[in-house]
Amino acid sequence: MKKIDLGVDAVKSAVEVLKNSGIVMHPTETCYGLAVDVFESKALDKLYRVKGMERNKPLSVLVDSLEMALEYGEFSLKALELAKKYWPGPLAIVVPRKNLPEFFNIEDEFVSFRCSSEGFSSDMVKMFGRPVTTTSANRAGMPQLYEVNEAAFGEFFEGLDLVVDGGKIQENKPSTIVKIVGENLEVLRQGDLVVE
Repeated sequence: MKKIDLGVDAVKSAVEVLKNSGIVMHPTETCYGLAVDVFESKALDKLYRVKGMERNKPLSVLVDSLEMALEYGEFSLKALELAKKYWPGPLAIVVPRKNLPEFFNIEDEFVSFRCSSEGFSSDMVKMFGRPVTTTSANRAGMPQLYEVNEAAFGEFFEGLDLVVDGGKIQENKPSTIVKIVGENLEVLRQGDLVVE
């Protein structure tokens, strides 16, 4: 596992790791997250293994813009309205999927999209040029990480290829998740952001 500080070369280093089917741990606006290429089956397998997560548990997708999200999800007028109002920010929008590989979130017709307001996350996806996973940097069932603490999570860190250390993140609630079917909205998880 390689560790680097948040800086000019961090985005470039993260993109190199993603291109080589690796896992990048990086800061987001809510907690530390794990990114892999959603089009790389090998990278996804590794991510599930590191997190100790069942392969049938769906992962969210991180995009750099609404334009990128529209390539991979079917956004109704309601979903578009919410994306335009709250993105970038801590809102995940679950909509029907398209143009994503079958091995990603197997048999799940919907996918959750995030567009982060945290600079590094956004720059990484923009430079990479396509979506990556966004899932909390922890073992399944363990607390989320708000700082890079190798002493407490040594074994977990061994499975990562790159850790981008952005220092301690303020402990915010996780993102709000909404599912949109047509014009119907269902709140799946309530975070700090309250959707009007």
